[in-house]
Amino acid sequence: MAITGIGSGLDIQGMVAALVNAEAAPKTAQLNRLEKATTTKFSALGQFRSALSDFQKTVKDLNSASLFEKRTATSGKTDIFTVSADTKAVAGSYSVQVYSLAQSSKVALQGFTDPTSSLGAGELEISFGGDAPLKINVTDEASGLAGIRDAINAAGKEKGLSATIVNDPSGAGGARLVLSSTKSGVGNDISVAVSRGGAELQKLAFPPPAFDTTDPLAPKVITQAADAKFAIDGIQMSSKSNAVADAIDGVTLTLKGAQPQEELDNANTISLTVGEDRAGVKTSLKSFVDGYNKLMTTVGSLTKVTAVGGDSGQPLTGGLVGDASVRSFMTGIRGDLGNPVGSGGLKILSDLGISTQRDGTLKIDDTKLDKVLADNFGQLSSFLTGDGGLMAKLEKTLEPYTKSDGIIDSRTKGLQNTLDSVDDQREALTRRVGKLETRLLDQFNRMDTLIGQMSGTSDYLAGVLGSLPGVVKQSK
Repeated sequence: MAITGIGSGLDIQGMVAALVNAEAAPKTAQLNRLEKATTTKFSALGQFRSALSDFQKTVKDLNSASLFEKRTATSGKTDIFTVSADTKAVAGSYSVQVYSLAQSSKVALQGFTDPTSSLGAGELEISFGGDAPLKINVTDEASGLAGIRDAINAAGKEKGLSATIVNDPSGAGGARLVLSSTKSGVGNDISVAVSRGGAELQKLAFPPPAFDTTDPLAPKVITQAADAKFAIDGIQMSSKSNAVADAIDGVTLTLKGAQPQEELDNANTISLTVGEDRAGVKTSLKSFVDGYNKLMTTVGSLTKVTAVGGDSGQPLTGGLVGDASVRSFMTGIRGDLGNPVGSGGLKILSDLGISTQRDGTLKIDDTKLDKVLADNFGQLSSFLTGDGGLMAKLEKTLEPYTKSDGIIDSRTKGLQNTLDSVDDQREALTRRVGKLETRLLDQFNRMDTLIGQMSGTSDYLAGVLGSLPGVVKQSK
C-alpha cells in the first residue's frame, strides 16, 4: 500500500522505491549473472573431477604386476577335491587320486541306564591331540551326564572339543556322552582319564583296558582319527588335514571325498590344472575401457553445445565449454593412448584389439584380445604395468588434475572465493541502497513538510485577502 505525502499528496514511498530499485538493479543483475556462471562451472568441475577419480582408480587397478601373477586352478571333479593357487604356483597339469579323507576322532563313552543319577564329584582329563589334556572339574551339584556335558563344552569350546548326550530309545544302550574333536589326523584320538573320583565317575574312562562288545552300555569308537591318503602324479602322500597346502608349491587342495573303489582299482585319476589368470586380466581391461568411455561421456556432456529454437535461439552450453583445463587434459590423454610404449611387439592399444571409435570412445575386439592373452601374456604385463608402462603414463597425466591442491582443486577454491565475494557484494549493496533509501525518504519528507507549510500559508493569505473591503469574491 502506497504512502501518500500529507503535505504534497505525492506517493513518496513509491517514488523512493523506484529510485532505489533503479540504483540497485544493474548491480543486482551483474551479481546474479556472475553467481549463476560461477555455480555452473563449480558444479561442472566437480563432475569432471569425480569422473577423473573413477577412471584413475581403474588405471591404478590395472597398473599392478600382481594382476598378471595371479593363477587359476581347476579340478576335474569338484566333488572329490577343489583347488586354489597363489602367485607362487607354476602353470602345469597334474593327476590326482584320493583314497580316503582325513578324519577326526569321535567316541561314545560308557552308557548309563539312569542319565539323571549323580556320578559323583571328581576330575576328568581329556586328551585329543598334541596339547596338554583338558581338565574338567566335576562338582557334586553338576555330576550328572548333563552337568558333565556342559562343563566339557564350556572348557572345550575354544579348543575344538564338544560333548552331547545320546539316548537309546529302547533303553538297552542307556544314555551316554558322545565326544567329538575337530582335530583330524593320526595321533589325535580322544581318550578320557579319571584323575579323581569314585567308581561311578571312573566308568567314563576311555579307552578302558578292553571293550565288551556284547555289552550294549560299553564305550565305542565311532570314528578314529586318520590321515587323508592321496596321490599326485603317482606319488603316494598323506595329510593330517583335508586342506593340503604344501604338496604342490603355491597350490592348496581341499579334499571333499574319496574316489569310488572301482575308479581306484582302475587307476583312474582326476586332472588338476594350474594356469595364468587370463580371464581376470581380460576383465580388468574391459573395466578400463568402460571407465574410459564413461569419462569421455561425462566430458562430452560438459562441453556440449546444443542449438535451441533455430538460428535465432540461444544455444544451451555445457558448464565447461571451451575450458582450458579440459582441453589440456584431453590433449594429454589422447597423446598417451596414441603414442607407442616400449619396444616389444605390443606398443599401442590397437595391438591388443582396443581401438578408438569416431566418437572418441574405445572398443574391444574380443578375438584379437584373446589371441594376445594366449600368445603374449608376459609381454602384455610389461606393456601395461611398471614405470614405463601405459598405465603409469596415464596415472602421470591424471595426477595433476585429481590430487589435493591440484589443477581442479585450485580452480574450485577460486570459484568458491568468487561465490563468497558475490555474497559480500550483495551485503554491501544492501547496506548502500538502505542508506540511499533513508536519505531519499528524509529529503522527500522534508520537501513534503515544506510544501504543506507553503500550502497552509497560501490558504491563509487567500483568506485574508478575500476578507478585505472592496474585494469582489468570485462565485464558486
